[in-house]
Order: sequence, then structure tokens, then C-alpha cells
Amino acid sequence: MKYDIIIRNGLVVDGTGVLGRRADVGVVGDRIGEVVDLDDGGLDATARRELDAEGRLVTPGFVDIHTHFDAQLAWDPLGTPSCWHGVTSVVMGNCGVTFAPCRPADRAILAEMMESVEDIPSDAILDGLAWDWDTYGEYYDSVDRLAKGLNTGGLVGHSALRTYVMGERGLDDAPASGDDIAAMARLVDEAMAAGALGVSTSRTLMHRVPDGRPIPGTFAAADELLAFAEVLREHGAGIFEGAMRLGERDNAALDHTRAEVALMGELSRRSGRPVSFGLTQSNRRPDLYERVIGFVHEENAAGGIVRPQTTARGVGILFGLETRTPFDRAPSWKDLRAAHNGRRLQMVRDATFRQTLINEADVHGTPLDLAEIFVLPPGEACYDCDPEQSLASIASARGVSPAAAFIELILETDGAVVANMPFLNQDLAAVEAMLDDPLVTLGLADAGAHVSQIMDASQPTFFLTHWIRERRRWSIEDAVRRLTSDTADLFGIRNRGRLVPGSFADVNIIDFDGLFLPQPEYVSDLPNGAGRYVQGSSGYDYTLVNGYVFMEHGEHTGVLAGRMLRSN
Repeated sequence: MKYDIIIRNGLVVDGTGVLGRRADVGVVGDRIGEVVDLDDGGLDATARRELDAEGRLVTPGFVDIHTHFDAQLAWDPLGTPSCWHGVTSVVMGNCGVTFAPCRPADRAILAEMMESVEDIPSDAILDGLAWDWDTYGEYYDSVDRLAKGLNTGGLVGHSALRTYVMGERGLDDAPASGDDIAAMARLVDEAMAAGALGVSTSRTLMHRVPDGRPIPGTFAAADELLAFAEVLREHGAGIFEGAMRLGERDNAALDHTRAEVALMGELSRRSGRPVSFGLTQSNRRPDLYERVIGFVHEENAAGGIVRPQTTARGVGILFGLETRTPFDRAPSWKDLRAAHNGRRLQMVRDATFRQTLINEADVHGTPLDLAEIFVLPPGEACYDCDPEQSLASIASARGVSPAAAFIELILETDGAVVANMPFLNQDLAAVEAMLDDPLVTLGLADAGAHVSQIMDASQPTFFLTHWIRERRRWSIEDAVRRLTSDTADLFGIRNRGRLVPGSFADVNIIDFDGLFLPQPEYVSDLPNGAGRYVQGSSGYDYTLVNGYVFMEHGEHTGVLAGRMLRSN
């Protein structure tokens, strides 16, 4: 048999942006062998397995450039929930927080830093990881040894570099010494030689260690970052990724923000490599994103390669019976939150306690704007922030207090109700404007992070259903390009993100009309019984990784064919 797998009769949207065409796709081993149009007769060959893609899209596997799977892959080889949304390749190590390089004495420090910044329980990290490394290369080899379903690459984090070289001094806002910088640059060189996809840093004041101080690297001077850029130039590979200080402690003219973007431009020009950073809209400064994009265009006109990344929908805190509610500062609601093992729903069903919850919520109130908390409707999760779906509006329509309305929703859904409070990208019109700019990439899905607070790893499915199928805002060809080759190319992930002969056979077969995004749900499946939000999907018939069928109609086939993504 010439082929291992033939995918027949699908609409092939190959990730390059060109018009989709009906074709057969032949897979040989881990590679795409041929793509033959049906107008040319299709593939006249046999295969060990044939997959019928009639009426389906056939696309490259999606490439998620902003995850924090650094810990989770050690206990979850599938990479859930990303694997349920067509993702086949992921990049971890974003925002400057990584687990390598690491001396044995610093393991708890890095684990607690990750918990503080990314809401991944430190106990799960310390118990779940092998910790059989010191250098970044040894860490990469350790991840390589893990059986995993997704192709996985990583960035070496600035906070880990500083902790390794400077110890406690790495938290100071005083500049690193020349010797410190040289030592960190040598570690970056070692990481790049081992195949790291680049370097990440965090400069936002929102990222802090458990005692409240900004994480190491926040106040690093330009010469420190430029030393890393020189290493990337020497290797001719890698990307610089950052959680940058945009609009924080700035004036109306955004002088500090402009300087931050100028620094990114200089990092790109000095390294000859791209710089990627998170950018979102906020109602607090609604025009900030537009001005930042303007600054980016100026830097790129001067020779930089600076690319903002944003989400396809609002980044929101989730509220539900098993996590948090808007009324948790009232004593009875605190008692409710302290209950475990299914006790919360039982407590709410008690009429006397239920009335106490309502009364105390009315007395203590909430610091949150209930008009900005939106109940996700039954069935398909909707993130359009419809004012009529706000908790305030639902309470008004029912003629009860907001706490009483929330309790009614809990009872009506047997405890499954989920409400969403966007705090970034609150305005979908702003999201649309950002995604209209060719420099802006899809990112910030944060898979593996903020596990008890948000659930954005479902971004590919929302993007395809909301923006492409329902709104028809961009073509399906452009949508697939954004999810595949655009992100792969930006992060130097070679031979992925396209369905062309010779590329790796990471493939999705998608029932586009049947794509469905259910509500997030809270599960307790982390080490030590800790919980997290997950979100599934329907409509992904098959997902192949490196030529093997990995997911079939949402279920794992048992195959774990993921590999390490290396820059060399």
C-alpha cells in the first residue's frame, strides 16, 4: 500500500490562505505525501486506512502559541482541553515563568511563582513533575521523554534565568551586574542550542510572587534584554515573547508605553528575530490597544518584526457554584464556598440556608458590577455579552434580587450554571478591529493556566463558530491560516501549519456546520484533587498528529504521537 492514511473527498483548506478545494490527502508515515484535487481524479491508490471527509473541512492541526502546559503535560498527556479544539502543537514557557533552568533548592520558588502568576497549584507542580533537570536542555529532554499527544515546544523564561543566576537579588529593581547578564546570556545560549523556541519575559506589574513583589525580570534594564537578543541573533533562530508593561503607571501621552514598544522594536532589530506580546482592550483605557498598534507599525517601519497577539473573545473570570460567586464576602456564602465533595448544591437546596444566603447577600452586597457579569445560556456557550443575559438584567426580569436570581439559576441547572465576567477584551468590536490588523495574531488562550478562573483554550472553536460561521467576518481560508501557518511561522515551528507535501501530517477533519461549543464545566482532576475549568466541543471528526489518528469524534484513540518542537 502506498499510503498509511488517505483522507478522501474533503474541502482542503491548506493553511496557506489560498482558496479551499476538494481533494484527497495521502499520508505516508508522519508526513503529507500528496494532495490531489478531485478535479484531477483524486488519489488513485490504496491505504491501510481511509477517512471519509465528504462534506467536511480538512485543515492543518492548529498551532497554539500561548499556553502554560509546563506542568500539566506531566499528568495529562492529552493536553486537555486543547486537544478537543483541533490543537496539535503548543508553545509553553510564556510570560517569563518556566521551570528551567532550576537548581534543586529553587524548585519550590519556581512552583510557587507559577501558582502566583498562572494559578496552577504549586502542590500539583511539585508532586507532578519529575524535576530531573538543572539546565534548560535537560528540562527539554525530560519533556521529550514524556508520552504526549501534542507537539510541544517551549521558551526559556526570564524569571527562571534570574533566579538561577541572581537568587534573591533577582527580585530587586536594581540593574543586574555585567557578570549576572553574561551568566544569563550563557544560559539562554544553552537553551537555544538545546532547541528552545526563544526567550520569554514579563514586565507587567500584575505578575507577582506570593509575597507581592513583582516577579524577577520585571524591572530588567534594556542591556539585560538586549544581551538575550544577541544570543538569538547568533543562533539565527527563536522569538522574544513578553507580557509587557502597557498603559501601567503611564500618562495620557502614553510615554512609557511608547518606550516599551520601542524597546520591543530594538529587541527585534538587534536579534533579527520576531517579538510577540499580548495585547487586549480594556474598558479602563478603551483606546490603548489602538495606540499600541500604531506604535508597533512605527517600529516595524523602522525594521522591526513586532507582532501583537490577542484573543478571539473576552478574557473573563468564571463564576459558578463550585468555584466563586459574586457574593462571596457574605458570611453564609463563605461557608458555602468552604464546602466540598458535592455538599454545596445540597446546602443551596435547603430552604432555610437558601434564605440566609439571599438575606446576607442583600446586606453585604458585592463589589462587582452585576451588569458586567453575563450568564452563559444553556446549550451552546455564548460570549457576546448580551445585556439581557447579565445577572442584573436576569434578576430584574424575574423580579428578585441578584443573589436570589443566581440561586434560582443554580437550582434550575442542578449546579451547572456558569457566569462570565470579561475583564479584558470586553468589547467584541475592539477584538474585531484588532483581528482586522494583519500584524495581530491569535494567542493568549492560556491553556493550562488560571485553571480555576478562566477557560480560554477553546478559542479555536469560538473563532470558527462565532466569527467565521455566524458572523462571516473573515473567510474560512484566512481563519485557518491564522490558526495554523501564521502562528507556526511566527514561532519558527517548521513544516507544520500547512497541508502540503513534505509537511508533518497534523490534520483536522471538521464538520464545520456541526461545530458546537458547550458551556465550561468544573472538574476535580488535577493532582491532589484540585479543580479546574474545562470545555469540550463537537464537530472535530478526526485530529491527526504526526500521521496518527489522535482524537476521533472527541475521544482519544490511545495514540500519543506528539513530539518536541525544536528551533534547531
